[in-house]
Amino acid sequence: MSETELVNVPKPKPRGLMGLLLKWGGFVKFSHTLFAMPFALASMMVASREHYLYLAGLKKVPEDVLPLACPVHGTIHDIVTVKGFPGVKLFVLIIICMVCARTCAMAFNRIVDRKFDAKNPRTAERHLPTGEISLFSAWSLCALSGTGFLVAAGFINTACLVLGPVALFFICFYSFTKRFTDYTHIWLGVALALAPVGAWIAVKGGTMTELFNMWPLSQSLLPPLVLGISVVFWLIGFDIIYAMQDFEFDRQHGLRSLVTAWGPKNALTAAFLSHAVMLGLILIFGILLKMWVAFLIGWLIILFCLAFEHWLARKRSLSWINTSFFKLNALISSVFLFVVATEILFPFFRRIQ
Repeated sequence: MSETELVNVPKPKPRGLMGLLLKWGGFVKFSHTLFAMPFALASMMVASREHYLYLAGLKKVPEDVLPLACPVHGTIHDIVTVKGFPGVKLFVLIIICMVCARTCAMAFNRIVDRKFDAKNPRTAERHLPTGEISLFSAWSLCALSGTGFLVAAGFINTACLVLGPVALFFICFYSFTKRFTDYTHIWLGVALALAPVGAWIAVKGGTMTELFNMWPLSQSLLPPLVLGISVVFWLIGFDIIYAMQDFEFDRQHGLRSLVTAWGPKNALTAAFLSHAVMLGLILIFGILLKMWVAFLIGWLIILFCLAFEHWLARKRSLSWINTSFFKLNALISSVFLFVVATEILFPFFRRIQ
């Protein structure tokens, strides 16, 4: 048996509860939650710290329990909040919103693209084209997860309740954009960028006064917007690279993207420029929040990962795209969360200037 045949031997599928979880997790690519979740959690941690400092500035928190000044006299809730944790209830609601929103969007994408998936050799073995999951079941998951997102958002605060349906529309409508615009990557980027912006609003959106506070800049909407825009450019870059796999198929079937419109070479240049902008915006985000040593080390790691990703996209075959797309980008978002958490949890790094 040749090496190719050995690789292509179908693996036995797990049965029982584990098999069910793996099937549905694979249907919505649950592992890809690693892309947006770390940015949302990093935004949540920063917003929690800034929320506490905002309350302290309004004298709503007695100075004798201000953990920054004297942690031993603060309550446990005060201490964990200033360290970047908004409380168990809000944390759980944010996680539920993230998981449900992404599940709804991915299920919807699989449903509306099922006919194209069936024709594309790369995606023909997905769950809907093969009948492994029924269309009714897919619609049920989409509806349940969408409802779960809206309910969880309503329990957070009024701003999330009002903006929840708008967010759900954006993340689901992306699935139609390849039919009418070459800039589908931008729409997907905006959908992903809603995660860090939404997490910020979840923490600081209890009152409109705090949400739209303009000074200091670290407590304004500027940090989450800068982070959100950086996520947009990050997504544009790696989604262009991912779309290289389907260049011929998309062109033959009238599906649009920057790859089919500009050609692979020019599209890769656009991806490189997008990632350069993303790096600049990430750096601005760190400067706004006075993050230094740990953040700069993480920024350099992200720079290396992006450089390696583009090297792979140009020098290797399309089979390497999955490495470029998933592993490297999951590492980028995870590193970002780690260094932001380090800066918040260990103020020592903020004093090394």
